Amino acid sequence: MNTPFSKTSRDTAAAGHQAVDEASGAAHRALESTRQFANSALEGAEDTVRSMHSRVDPMVDKLAETAQKLARQSFDMASEARHRAQQSLNQASAATGRYVAEQPLRAVLIAAAVGAGVALLIAATTRERRGTRY
Repeated sequence: MNTPFSKTSRDTAAAGHQAVDEASGAAHRALESTRQFANSALEGAEDTVRSMHSRVDPMVDKLAETAQKLARQSFDMASEARHRAQQSLNQASAATGRYVAEQPLRAVLIAAAVGAGVALLIAATTRERRGTRY
């Protein structure tokens, strides 16, 4: 039996299937478009990261080189200061030796006076710590 109602139902069902197919196709195209956009965005981000990486690497190398130069200069300066201090100490030692050789009595008196002064300072400091004074 072929009734007008059956034909309408078939037409409605066919229209429904067609609408579902069209919606499914549109969803598929939207999904594909979104996927392509995401891939494009990721590629752009990857390019940006590569570009930043290529700019950062030379900066890091430059900073490391500068740090090495500064460390080397600091070491050289410390070595030079040690050398100058050693020379000054040697000169003072030589001058002291000459003075003691030329003025032995005066050198002994100066040494005794310095020793007495140091002894007094130690004694005064010790008494202050104990809470007693002269």
